[in-house]
Amino acid sequence: MIRYIRRAAAFCLLLLVALLVNAARIQVFEADELDDNSANRRNTIDRYDQPRGDILVGGRSVTGSKDTGEQLAYERTYRNGPLYAPVTGYASQTYGTTLIEHAEDGILSGTDPMLAPLPFWNEITRDRQPGGDAVTTIKDSMQRAAYEGLGGRRGAVAAVEPTTGKILALVSTPSYDPGLLSGTGSSVTDAWRELNASTSQPMLNRAIRQTYPPGSTFKIVTAAAALDAEVVTDPDAETDTPSPYVLPGTSTTLPNEASGCEQASLAEAIRVSCNTVMAHLGVEVGLDGMVEAVGKFGFNDTGLKIPSGVAKSNFDTEMSDDQLALSSIGQFDTTATPLQMAMVASAVANGGELMYPHLVDRTTTHSGSTVHTTGSRSYHRAMNPMTAMRLRQMMIDVVQDGTGTNAAIDGATVGGKTGTAQHGVDNSGTPYAWFISWAQAEGSARPAVAVAVVVEDAAADRADISGGGSAAPIARSVMEEALKD
Repeated sequence: MIRYIRRAAAFCLLLLVALLVNAARIQVFEADELDDNSANRRNTIDRYDQPRGDILVGGRSVTGSKDTGEQLAYERTYRNGPLYAPVTGYASQTYGTTLIEHAEDGILSGTDPMLAPLPFWNEITRDRQPGGDAVTTIKDSMQRAAYEGLGGRRGAVAAVEPTTGKILALVSTPSYDPGLLSGTGSSVTDAWRELNASTSQPMLNRAIRQTYPPGSTFKIVTAAAALDAEVVTDPDAETDTPSPYVLPGTSTTLPNEASGCEQASLAEAIRVSCNTVMAHLGVEVGLDGMVEAVGKFGFNDTGLKIPSGVAKSNFDTEMSDDQLALSSIGQFDTTATPLQMAMVASAVANGGELMYPHLVDRTTTHSGSTVHTTGSRSYHRAMNPMTAMRLRQMMIDVVQDGTGTNAAIDGATVGGKTGTAQHGVDNSGTPYAWFISWAQAEGSARPAVAVAVVVEDAAADRADISGGGSAAPIARSVMEEALKD
């Protein structure tokens, strides 16, 4: 009898060891795999069992959370959702996260290890801290001025503080309410389907994710390249540019919409926007020189993050001379985001030093203690200080006595550049209206803001849509708000 009892005890012990081994296998070796299994809803339930941290503008939260009483308890809410959608993005229980909601998800959801009171606290306790906050660099009054100025037309505005790289406004219209996508159920899927089916693409962040031919605003980049390469040594001296200008290696002539462009100086070519002079100067600088110059402004950078990813602004690295001529006036395959063109204006305003643009000033714990501060840092020296000084004056002339007079502000120094970008097959599409600019208060030692505006108005006639007429007034209203501080 004792022998059988011993055998039974040994067998039970073996079963106990097997159970312990299996438990260890599941809890230690397969834990991560099981956590990531799509059928495991515990992570999703845990994610929404507490309020999400907030995104702040000017010390005031533009997001919130509400308790729905459902299994996924807390749902994201938005204040002035369409106004701030290009900044916040959405946090959806159905469709995930975008923009700041995505880039700072660890902080906002409370899962970032930096929120824990001690190192490895979350890993040991498998606990989660209250969601922290993301404090943006956006200025509310500037954001509103840009949004109201666009008036629902397709377009975008990006405004940057030149000396720090802080993004002060980031607007894209038409916009949408991210709160429509926050929860689950048919109302959310219906809203998603309608938003994605809309021809106006309201969820497209045109300020950082859409690229446009920059047209004549790109002439500032070409002018910087020509001055830095000493292709032009005196901006007021005549250039040897014929009119009409025949594109190299072709019989195609490049027209000017402005008059008096034959052999015009660089300064005059910027003031009245001569295609021929700037195309010729781009060819004189050469492909290698132009590629190097545009890279210093941020073109062809696939890794720019603010912290959300920014679409690459393109300048081809392999071209024939005729294509280079067109690229040098913002045509052919040259494209740019509005943020990229705000960076161009910012570099000019800041003496040639381009600061890295950023949208999140700092992140904090739920109680307000700082977790991380972004800080200002140099992105590139885009041009020589003397080149920047000369370009500042040229852009001032554009506003005082050129194509950008609608951007003038009493009591401030304003520089700008208009652009009307052609696109479509044989340039058949309605041109985009561009304006880039910067403003500096009278008596101030540094510029307050650099702005880029693009308006794509499918209902406008070509004569009605121009950088000076459609985009410059929007830029002016944004700059006026920046100058009030």
